[in-house]
Amino acid sequence: MVIIIAEAGVNHNGSLELAKKLIDEAKFAGADFIKFQTFITELNISKSAKKADYQEVSTGANESQFDMVKKLELSFNDFIELKNYCDEIGIDFLSTGFDKPSIDFLDSLNPPFYKIPSGEITNKPYLEYIASKGKDIVISTGMANLNEIELALQVIENKGISRDRVTVLHCNTEYPTPMDDVNLFAMNHIAEALSVKVGYSDHTKGIEIPIAAVALGACVIEKHFTLDRNLPGPDHAASLEPNELKNMVDAIRNVESAISGNGIKEPSNSELKNIKIVRKSLHYNSDLNEGHILTPNDLSILRPGSGISPMDIDLVLGKKLLNSVKNGSLVSYTDFL
Repeated sequence: MVIIIAEAGVNHNGSLELAKKLIDEAKFAGADFIKFQTFITELNISKSAKKADYQEVSTGANESQFDMVKKLELSFNDFIELKNYCDEIGIDFLSTGFDKPSIDFLDSLNPPFYKIPSGEITNKPYLEYIASKGKDIVISTGMANLNEIELALQVIENKGISRDRVTVLHCNTEYPTPMDDVNLFAMNHIAEALSVKVGYSDHTKGIEIPIAAVALGACVIEKHFTLDRNLPGPDHAASLEPNELKNMVDAIRNVESAISGNGIKEPSNSELKNIKIVRKSLHYNSDLNEGHILTPNDLSILRPGSGISPMDIDLVLGKKLLNSVKNGSLVSYTDFL
């Protein structure tokens, strides 16, 4: 079953109330996980760090990246409250830890796996620390090339996490990602070249690309969502709104079901009953007497398909009738044997 991660990220805008509403919407949409971001700003961003272009568009150029992110930081106690709320309503809690104290805190919540963000794929000490926790890993690969992904996998493997316990998400770190930059087949290239399970973390507008990724074999889908794209903050504009998130989840489940067959082309259980109704068979198109030699002009090809198949017409032509037949009646082998 495809794992669907509803990425709330920092779209709570630093508000526990908004965070809980995001949890409600992720649960309603049918996502498997809601994921946040846990960090101590001072351990991750220097005060001289510039904003990305998309962040300047969404939040303005007057404040620094540090100040923008600091306003979005939740405390460890906040995350305990959110984890408890997730348990209460029945959706799995997940968060990406960006620094050692945050990772240690999240480890105390016993997550089923760790999610490594794209920006840390070249951070060897970070990768080693995540791997030291002994959990399965999902890693995003925005901005990375194949060699960088392989090097990250080697770091993780050297710390005892085998490759079969890692899922690599193809990703593009532009918000929103232009459609012609998605390069979705790169997901399959990663799978083939690196012998790993793959998925897709999406930053495009809309829901089409994650659905296509599932059809191509993604086993994990991650997608940002928000309560309202018009809210202030860096990631809202490139996020789904709740009704879109639900539509995406429903569509993924439908695609997942549609590609779950055995791959053999044969009639399905649901269509067997329609074979005789929809297909055609040979019928007489006039009253014919005993002894008549059947020609093509004596036959019509009509529904239902409960008689002789038109594919077997050559077995009928030239046969002599053993008895008279009525116009419109089904041709039967007993008529001329």
